[in-house]
Parts: sequence; C-alpha cells; structure tokens
Amino acid sequence: RDHVQAMQERKALHTLLAKRQEDLPPRRMKDSYLEVILPLGSQPEIREKYLNVHNSVRFGRILEDLDSLGVLICYTHTKQEAQPRSPLSIVTALVDKINLCKKIIYPDCDIKFTGNVSWVGRTSMEVKMHMLQLHDGDYSPVLDATFVMVARDPENKRPAFVNPLIPETPEEEEIFKQGEFNKTKRIDFSTASLLKMAPTAEERNIVHDIFLNTLDSRQEREGTVSFRSRILPPNSVWMEDAKLKSLQICHPQERNIFNRIFGGFLMRKAFELGWATACSCGGSRPFIVSVDDIMFQRPVEVGSLLLLSAQVCYTEKNYIQVRVHSEVFDADTREHHTTNIFHFTFISEKEVPRVVPKTYGGKYMQLSMLYLDGKRHFAATLREI
Repeated sequence: RDHVQAMQERKALHTLLAKRQEDLPPRRMKDSYLEVILPLGSQPEIREKYLNVHNSVRFGRILEDLDSLGVLICYTHTKQEAQPRSPLSIVTALVDKINLCKKIIYPDCDIKFTGNVSWVGRTSMEVKMHMLQLHDGDYSPVLDATFVMVARDPENKRPAFVNPLIPETPEEEEIFKQGEFNKTKRIDFSTASLLKMAPTAEERNIVHDIFLNTLDSRQEREGTVSFRSRILPPNSVWMEDAKLKSLQICHPQERNIFNRIFGGFLMRKAFELGWATACSCGGSRPFIVSVDDIMFQRPVEVGSLLLLSAQVCYTEKNYIQVRVHSEVFDADTREHHTTNIFHFTFISEKEVPRVVPKTYGGKYMQLSMLYLDGKRHFAATLREI
C-alpha cells in the first residue's frame, strides 16, 4: 500500500491509546507465546534465500527473522480483541544478547522459532526467543536471543503504555526477575562506558604494556626512542589495518510499515560486513558465537546513504571481537549521524593474529579505546558462553 496514505490513516488510532498502564488488562507469558516454522527441509524452494557459500544458513537472514518475530510477539502481548488494528507502533530498541550453541545451521532441515514476552516495563517489553533445528525427528537448540522492544504512538513519535505482565509460576517469577536484572545490568554497563568514564587502572596498564611491546628495541638501545616509531610484534596486525567499510543506498524495498528502513535489514548488512572483516583478519572461516548490545539510536530513512564501518577490536586465541558502526549521511546538510553500534563475537577455524592498537596520541588513542571496549564485550560474552 501507499505508505504516506497508510500513515495518514494511522493518525485516527490515537484515540485507542491507553491514558494509563493501569487501564490495560494484565497478560500472562503464555498469552504472547508463539511458535513459527521455517520450512527449509519441507519446502526446498525457499532455501536459496537462506543459503550461503559454505552450504549452511546465512545468519544475517536469521537476524531478520528474529527481529520480525520479536515485533510480532509484542503485538500479540498487546492485542486488544475489540480493536481490529493496533494503535501501537512497536519497534526494536535493543538486541541485548544472542548466544549460539551450534556452529553450523543446516540449509535443508526445518527450523522452529519460539518466543514470548518475558518482562514488561511501562512502555518497553523484553522478548526471549529460541531457535531450534530438526534432526532425526527431534528439534535441538541452536540459539537463544533477548530483544528489547518499545511501544510508541500510531505515528511512532511518543512512548505508549503496554499491558502489564503477571508471572504465574515460580519459574516465571525468576524469568521476570532476570528481566529486571538485565535492565539494571544495561544501565550499569552504559554508565561504565569508556565514553563516560576513564579506563580502569588495569586497563591503563594494558594499553601501556602494548605501547612498551611495540617500541623499537634498536632505538631503545641507542637512546633515540620516538612515540612515532613503532614495531609490530610477531603474529600481530595493527588495528587500523583490520577494518572494512561499505555503503548501502536505502531503497524503498527495505522499508517497514512506518516507511523507515527495517531493523532486521540493518542487522543483516552489519553482520555480513562484520563476518567479512573477521574472515579477512583471521584468514579462515569465522563462525558467529554471540551478538550483543545492539542499540537502535535513531531510525534510518528511505533514501539515506548508510555507511557501515567494521573494526576488529580484540582477538584472543581463535576468537575475534568485531564492532560495526552504522551512520547515515544527509546529502542536504552534509552531516553524519550514528544510527547503530553492533558487537559480534566470532570464532575462527584456526588461531588468529593479535590486533594491536598504536597507542598514545591522536587517532591512535581512539583505537586504544575501541580495543578496551572490545575486550570488555569479549569478556562479558566469554562469561556467558
């Protein structure tokens, strides 16, 4: 349908919004529970869309499906039987965590997605989703995902109230408490961000040790050490050489019902650039282990020039931590605006070179901060897996 006309029609739905959260009927976790089958095994004609060059499933497509399912689960939670159309605009605010327990997702076996709302605030909802794949008649786990969605008014301009969630069993009480804990953890992690607080003493020592290990020993002996003269340690690469960039023109084909670019499309493009960056750095095929802390900071308009920059921030043994920065360029104002930051953890088939920032001064200080931020994200991921 014509998106401009559809948005005009949505303005009339404002009268259906609740004035207070208390006016909305409480819901149970099972009320929003959904199961969706992706029939890769039983319907071979759809496999081509999901197939990658290694004869397994494109994980970027799975990210798109998880994003769509998360929104659908939230609409199920907030559905009012007397209303044919929802007055809410539900959008993805954050991908908290996606952890995988399988390296390979097979392209010829059915996939099952399940999920439900696990925690509710006043205008936000946490959604837990699981993906399983059929093998020998049984579905075995592949990944667990936690998304945070927010409800907005019909024009996607202001927050809107959502139905409260009532846990019914001790198990559901624990799940709900975990949702509260996740919210607190996100606030703490954001408060401790390197953009807001200086590195810890331990982190400063790490950066200083890197600096000492990259000094030219010959100049040290001669007493002519320079901050600019640096030597790359064995089996290492400079961080500034471990990055890739891409440009996407945001065509109407990728828009959602609000005439903005679909969040799942952004995640797929960011993941595929991140994978390519990990592949070029590690020299062998990388496998995704975890996705975390994807914050949707602002929408991407149709027609935007989307600039993606992927940087390997940290490596350890076979692991590669990649950060992808997404920004839009406004050709009229000549301004750049950040839309998303993505964090991906990969594991490579063989041990990968150590990435080393050129520390101390100018743009190299920025790389040092990215290195420490990547190390933090990797440490948090390793604790969970």
